[in-house]
Amino acid sequence: MEITIQSIKFDATDKLRGYIYKKMSKLDKFFDRAISATVNLKVTKPEAVENKEADITINAPNTRLFASKVADSFEQAIDECVSALEKQIEKTKNKNH
Repeated sequence: MEITIQSIKFDATDKLRGYIYKKMSKLDKFFDRAISATVNLKVTKPEAVENKEADITINAPNTRLFASKVADSFEQAIDECVSALEKQIEKTKNKNH
């Protein structure tokens, strides 16, 4: 799966990018039909505590999966997105069998 990471109005660190690739590779293992994924990262309302927003879109044949979460850290937001996408993948797999 080809992964594109877009950080809006800031530069994502190599550590954060590595974390995202690692998490996304887990999804790739049990959803092999995924063609590409786009991960968007942005900071919302700098004065708020939970201000790190991550959204992930996965493109697969005849399917598009999407999750968006806001959390204290980008890592936490990514974890929550991946968890939501795992549930969507399960539903998609069950529907197609």
